[in-house]
Amino acid sequence: MLDQLSSRLSGVIRTLRGQSRITESNVQDALREVRMALLEADVALPVVRDFIARVREKALGQEVVGSLTPGQALIGVVHDELTTLMGGERQDLNLAAVPPAVILMAGLQGAGKTTTVGKLAKLLKEERRRKVLVVSCDVYRPAAIRQLETVAGQVGVDFHPSTGTEKPVDIARGAVDFAKRHWHDVLIVDTAGRLAVDEAMMAEIRDLHAALTPIETLFVVDAMQGQDAVNTAKAFAEALPLTGVVLTKLDGDSRGGAALSVRQVTGAPIKFAGVGEKLSGLEAFHPDRMASRILGMGDVLSLIDQVRQDVDLAEAEKLAKKVKSGKGFDLDDFRGQMLQMKKMGGMSALIDKLPAQLAGAAQQAGGQLDDRVIGRTVGIIDSMTPTERAKPELIKASRKRRIAAGAGVPVQEVNRLLNQFEQMQKMMKMMSKGGGLQKMMRGMRGMLPGMR
Repeated sequence: MLDQLSSRLSGVIRTLRGQSRITESNVQDALREVRMALLEADVALPVVRDFIARVREKALGQEVVGSLTPGQALIGVVHDELTTLMGGERQDLNLAAVPPAVILMAGLQGAGKTTTVGKLAKLLKEERRRKVLVVSCDVYRPAAIRQLETVAGQVGVDFHPSTGTEKPVDIARGAVDFAKRHWHDVLIVDTAGRLAVDEAMMAEIRDLHAALTPIETLFVVDAMQGQDAVNTAKAFAEALPLTGVVLTKLDGDSRGGAALSVRQVTGAPIKFAGVGEKLSGLEAFHPDRMASRILGMGDVLSLIDQVRQDVDLAEAEKLAKKVKSGKGFDLDDFRGQMLQMKKMGGMSALIDKLPAQLAGAAQQAGGQLDDRVIGRTVGIIDSMTPTERAKPELIKASRKRRIAAGAGVPVQEVNRLLNQFEQMQKMMKMMSKGGGLQKMMRGMRGMLPGMR
C-alpha cells in the first residue's frame, strides 16, 4: 500500500538536492508535486489543502544545517506533518471499565468487521491476557452469525449465540448479562452493515450504543475504498461518538488515501491496521512509523515487534550457534526457517518494512519474490525421513523419486531444493568466517525459496 505515493514523494525530495536553502521558488514546484501525489493516492482534497499549507509554512526559509541537504530538511518537515495528519502519537485501546469492557464495532458490509472482531479478540486474549466474549447483532445475515462463531472457535474465545428472530438491542443486553455472570473482561459486539450508509442502519447502531454505553466504539473501514471511505467515515462520525478507527486491507493493492484522511475527517485516532487475511494480522497503528514507511524510511520498529512476537527465541539462539560454528545446519533447520518466515507473513511482508535502500538491495538480490514456494518447500522436506533431513548427501535418484511422489511435485523441484540448501550451507560457512552485508546478500541469490 502507498508504494506509488512513496515513490512520488522520493522523487520530489531528489529535485531539491544540491541547493543550499529551502526557498519560495524551489519549494513551490516540490509542493505542487506533493499535492498531486496525495490526490492521486485518493487523499481527500480538504485534507491535502491543509497539509500542503502546513508544510509550506514550516518549510519556507528553513536553514539547511550541518550535513543535511534541502531534500533531507524537507523530508523532516513532511514526516512530522504526515505523523500529525495520522494522529500524532500512538493511542491504544481504553479498557479501563468495570468488566465487561464493551467494544462496539461499526462499519459498512464488506469492510471486514467480523474478521476484525476475531483478530481483535485474538490480540486481547494472547497479548493482553483478557477473557473475551464475542457476539453478533447482525440479524439480517445468518451467515454473519455463523462466521463469527467459526472465527471465535479458531481464536479460542467465547461466543454468545444469537438468531435472526431477535432484536439487536436484546441480543446485546443478553450478551452483557452473560459476560457479567461468567466473568468476562471484554465483550466485542459485531454489528450489521449495509452496502451503503442508510438511516435504518444508523438508527440501529445509535440504539445499540445507547443500550451498551461502550468504552470503545471502533469504526472499521476498508483502506482500498479511497474517497468512499472518507465519506463513510464522516457519516459514522456524525452518528456515533467514535473512539477509534481500524483500517483493514492496508496491505492491499490500493492507493491508500484513507489512511491519510480518516483521522482528520472523523477526529478519532487510528488504533489498529489489518494486514493479511490471517487472524494474527492485526497491528497496532503508529502514525510516526507509517509516515516513515511512506517516505521510504521503512518500519524497523514494527519489524522488531513482530520478531519478538513470532520468533521462537530458543530456536533462534540454537540456530545462531550453528551459524557461528558453520556446522550442523540441516534440512530440519531449513524447514524451521521457512515456517518462521511464513508465520511472519512471508518474504514480501518482511521486505515491506525495510528502509527503501535495504528493500531494494534485497529485491535486487532475490529478484522475484514468491511466498507460495515456501509451502511447497516445507512439503518436500516433510516427505523425507529424519536421516535424509540430517544427511541430504544420502538423497540419490531413487530417494528423490520417492520424496517427489510423497510431496506431489516433479523430481526437478527436489533437485532445486537440495541445490538451494547446499548454497545456504555455503553461506553459513561464509558468515562464520566473517563477511559484510553485501557479500551475504549476493550469496542469498536463489538460496531461499521465493527468492530467485
